[in-house]
Amino acid sequence: MLMSRVKASEAPNTRALVPWIAYLIFFAVLNETMFNVSTPMIAAQFSLTPSGVSWMMTVFMVFFGVGSVTFGKLADIYSLRDLIRAGVGLYAAASVLGFALRSTYPGVLAARALQGAGGSAIPALVFVAIARHFEESERGRIFGLITSVVSLAIGFGPVLGGFVASASDWAYLFLIPTPILIALPFIARILPRESRRSGGVDALGAALSALVVGSLVAFLNFGSLAYLAAFAVLLALFIARIRTAVDPFIKPSLFANVAFRESLVATFCLFAIVLGMIFLVPLMLSAVHGLAPSRIGLVLFPGAFSSIAAGPFAGRLVDRRGSGFVILAGLSLLAAGMAVLAFFLALSPYIVAFSMLLAYVGFAFFQTAMVSAISRTLSPEETGMGMGLFNLVGVLSGAIGTALVGRALGGKWLDFAFLPFAASPKSFAYSNIALVFAILVMACAVAFFRPAKPIRASAIGEKLPDATCAEPSGC
Repeated sequence: MLMSRVKASEAPNTRALVPWIAYLIFFAVLNETMFNVSTPMIAAQFSLTPSGVSWMMTVFMVFFGVGSVTFGKLADIYSLRDLIRAGVGLYAAASVLGFALRSTYPGVLAARALQGAGGSAIPALVFVAIARHFEESERGRIFGLITSVVSLAIGFGPVLGGFVASASDWAYLFLIPTPILIALPFIARILPRESRRSGGVDALGAALSALVVGSLVAFLNFGSLAYLAAFAVLLALFIARIRTAVDPFIKPSLFANVAFRESLVATFCLFAIVLGMIFLVPLMLSAVHGLAPSRIGLVLFPGAFSSIAAGPFAGRLVDRRGSGFVILAGLSLLAAGMAVLAFFLALSPYIVAFSMLLAYVGFAFFQTAMVSAISRTLSPEETGMGMGLFNLVGVLSGAIGTALVGRALGGKWLDFAFLPFAASPKSFAYSNIALVFAILVMACAVAFFRPAKPIRASAIGEKLPDATCAEPSGC
């Protein structure tokens, strides 16, 4: 159903829009994991600890998440076409800037921040475009495609990153997103012209949200109580601001939606675990098995390749069996993959490849089902901000997961023998972190699907016809 503000004669050719949506999403998400396999090289070049080098990922994720909410808000006021142009342009310019500043770590971090801010426009605005210009009966197919592309980009990033870093220099990774500019003339021709609507952006609320996220990630990376105190104060100020502002940056009424709120909690937990593991594994393969970036990419390739088919297949399962069934399947695969990694990571890189295959497929299942569920909890007027928040929570949780892994490795919290096959002292911490992740995923599955308390409809965005129904598929 098209929004009334777009005339029927100006409706875009949705068939022509779909491949460009996939193209934009791929390059926007690629940067989340592309630098991961190069972190040992970057740490060596700038003499960084694991906690210090984790900022390469966390600063991108923080700006990507806050930017998603900001662009979601702007989409209610300004033309989608103009916003996509601005975001893609900033993303490409920041990529060139990062290559130019590759000799200084502060310059690299600044470029990563700008990349995150520009790239954040893409997922936020793509969801709005789908809500505005695609019939409801078509959206499931498009969400399946997006999930597949996102999973592919997350999985393919380390493969591409390892190849480029080994063949030339890790700094050339900055230039890989620049082909995204190719999409701009086609997007401009397909999307309709939209006039500016009334409203504005609460600049103070936006600034406070960025400071809240930044102070939290800084505390997780450095452990200083000053950052924790700053986070508590800034969070209180942000809550007070959104409650009192005439047009708040984030409407508090969104959090009154129980289905949406519980979906965000589930997303936060699982994304933190998965992206934390994606950060962990390349460091482990380098430290425990002594692999070069190119070989690390090959180890991760099976999981990346599996993501191509996992998203659409999960989308079809959602249509047939319901979101609950697919969420449970995804959590089961994730837990299995992390358990295999925890017990056997020191034995062979081939076992690591198998564990990551299970994890990537499980993540694609979970993400497809959760996006589908969340999309049903939001009205058309809430889609921009709601999906922006979804992106913020997903990215922020990834930043937190990455930061916690960096802190655990740097602080040697889990550097002790526990599992029988983690024979080398170099593997102790990695094995224990993977075990903790496996236990947390299983705890999530139990919390969602306890036989004594069937999954709540609000947790997956579906309505159950009977309070006693115990089938995750929705009966």
